[in-house]
Formats: sequence, C-alpha cells, structure tokens
Amino acid sequence: MRLPELPQTRRETELALDQLVRDNRFTISVFFPLNGAVLLVASAMGWLPEPVAFHASLILFGTLVMRSPLIVGVLPLVTRRAAFGIAALTGYAYAIEYTGITTGQPYGWFYYGVDLGPTVAGVPIGLPVFFIPLVMNAYLLCLLLLGDRARNTLVRLAVVIAAVLAMDVVLDPGAVALGFWEYYRLADDAILFYDVPLSNYAGWVVSATIAVVTLDWAFDREALLDRLDATEFMLDDLVSFVILWGGINAWFGNWIPVAVAGLFGVGLLRTERFDSQLFRLPRRLPWRS
Repeated sequence: MRLPELPQTRRETELALDQLVRDNRFTISVFFPLNGAVLLVASAMGWLPEPVAFHASLILFGTLVMRSPLIVGVLPLVTRRAAFGIAALTGYAYAIEYTGITTGQPYGWFYYGVDLGPTVAGVPIGLPVFFIPLVMNAYLLCLLLLGDRARNTLVRLAVVIAAVLAMDVVLDPGAVALGFWEYYRLADDAILFYDVPLSNYAGWVVSATIAVVTLDWAFDREALLDRLDATEFMLDDLVSFVILWGGINAWFGNWIPVAVAGLFGVGLLRTERFDSQLFRLPRRLPWRS
C-alpha cells in the first residue's frame, strides 16, 4: 500500500492542516467538548478514580484539539509582526498570572485546585493555550458581527474587550465550580458572582485591553477577514467553548453564565459559521488532487 506523500512546503502544510480540520469538524468542535464536559464534571463530582480524574495531560490534549481550528486558521497569517505580538502576549500571560498568585493583583487572591500540567514558579506552562485563543476568538467574532463598524478603532476595541470580559463571565464560574482554581475571601462582605469576586472582572478588563490592543496591532485586519471568509471552521473553537463551558455551568446551576454562553451561540449562528459543513466526508489532500 502506498502511503500518502507528506507536504513539502509551508503552503502545502497549511493546506493539509486546513483539510484535516475541515474533515473532522464535528469530532473537534462537538464530540471533544461534550466529552470534556462530562469528564470534567465527573472528576469534580468524584465519580472518576485517580489518575483519570482531572488528568493534566488529557486536559491539555483536549484543549489543544479544540483550539486546532483557530490555530490552523490563523497560521497562514502569522507574519513576523504577528509572531512578535503572540510572543509578547505569551510573556504577558505568564507575568500577569505570576503576579496574580503572588500578590493578588489584578484578579484577587486565588490558588489552583487542579493540576493543569507542568508549572514554572507556580504558573502552568500551558497558560497561553488557554488565554490567547480566548481573546482571538472574541476578536474574530466581533469583526464579523460589526461589519463595516469594525473600521472604527474605538468601536472595534471597545466591543472586543467587552466580548472578552463576557467570555470570562462564562469561564470563571465554571472553572471555580470544577475546582480548577479558588478565590480567597479576605473580607466577609466581599461581593461574589458565583464564588468569583468582582475584582477578578476588574482585572480582566486590564488584561483584555492589553491583549486586544496587542492582537489588533499584530494582525492585518483585512487579511483576517479574508481568511475568515474563506475558512468556514475558523471559529469552531468558540463553538467548543460554548458547548464545554455552557454545559459545565448548566450542570452546576450557574444560569447567568449559561445565558451569556448562549449569546455567543447566537452570535455564531448569525455569522453562519456552524452548519452542514460539519458532516462533510474526507477528501484527497488538495495539493495532490
């Protein structure tokens, strides 16, 4: 049996990755988050034995799989400027997280309750995989929904920052309910939103602003829109986010985060990003057809 030839150039590699994601959209964007939600809830409820419960490698692997549509979609647009911006945000993610766990700023005092993989100075190495795609998903969705209004810099940045904050309204209550991390209550009168202090969201305004401005500078907006127009799976990671964290919050009765997740789902439907293309059968790799 003749094995398929491997891609030889960057362009051939990008086309191969496009087709791999395109042929497996349902598995990546529905099957993985549904199973992830079940396994994470089962781990939190004590229904899974060690070492399966909250297995760090499984969490990181599942996250990378769900991130793959976004990573593959953005890959052809990674110029030197974009690479520098991503590197800067990676450094920022580590720095702000280290500051958070050592000083309580800007999110409030918290500690990790679940092993999320190898750490450096108490910060999970995989942190950028969790943080940067979240911001990029919000950025891409808002570009599509805003249309021509996205040309206005202030409008564009303000709406994307608000969208990133809304994503954390979904993420943090679900993560706290699972036990991924927990916030210290340093005052009896602390105002909590599903066990998340409001200081966390104030911190996210800061982080979101820095991240959104950096990505807006790093990437060519028109090139992103062209790529979005040609790549139907590019927002599938956001679909995974809605299914995974919407489901987890629903289990724990966090209904406001569920409703906010639903709003992102409505936004995805308006962009017509998640449709019958999910069920396409695999085709031959495009550079060998």
